[in-house]
Amino acid sequence: MSLERIAYDPIGVLHTPFSNPAGMPIQPPGAAGARGTAQVLAQFEAGLRDLDGFSHLILLYHFHRAPAPRLTVTPFLDDQPRGVFATRAPTRPNPIGLSIVRLLRREGCKLYLENVDMLDGTPLLDIKPYVPAFDAADVERVGWLTKAEGRVQQHRSDARFGE
Repeated sequence: MSLERIAYDPIGVLHTPFSNPAGMPIQPPGAAGARGTAQVLAQFEAGLRDLDGFSHLILLYHFHRAPAPRLTVTPFLDDQPRGVFATRAPTRPNPIGLSIVRLLRREGCKLYLENVDMLDGTPLLDIKPYVPAFDAADVERVGWLTKAEGRVQQHRSDARFGE
C-alpha cells in the first residue's frame, strides 16, 4: 500500500478559558456552559455564510499540545489499557480532535461558542454544521464504555493529558 503525505493549514484558532491541560473538561458534556470563540481567518469569511442558521457545529482541530502518539492508552473512564482507536485520547498518530459545540452567534469571522472542551490556542482545521438527520446514529453498543455511561461530566484532564 502506498500512501502520500497529507498536510493541512489551519483555518483559524480556538480561544477557550482552558490554558492548561490539567483540569480542563474532557468531551463537550463535561464542558457544559464553558464558552469560547473560534476566530476564523479573514480569507475564509465567505465560507461562514449561512452558518448562523445552525445551533450546533462540528469542529475539527489539531491537538497542538498532545504528547507523543501511543497505540495503547488507559482512558480516563477506565482502568484497563485500550487501543487508542477505541478511545478519544489525543495521543493519536494523527492528533485530530472533534467536538460538537453550540453556536451562540457569529460576528464577522468570530464564532461565539458554548460547551468548548479544547485548549486555548488550538488550531482549527474545519467547521461543519451538526445535522441530527446526518450525524445522530441509533447506537446499539458502545464497547468498553458501557460501564462508564453518565460519568464523563465528572472528569477533568490530568497531567497525563490524553489518557
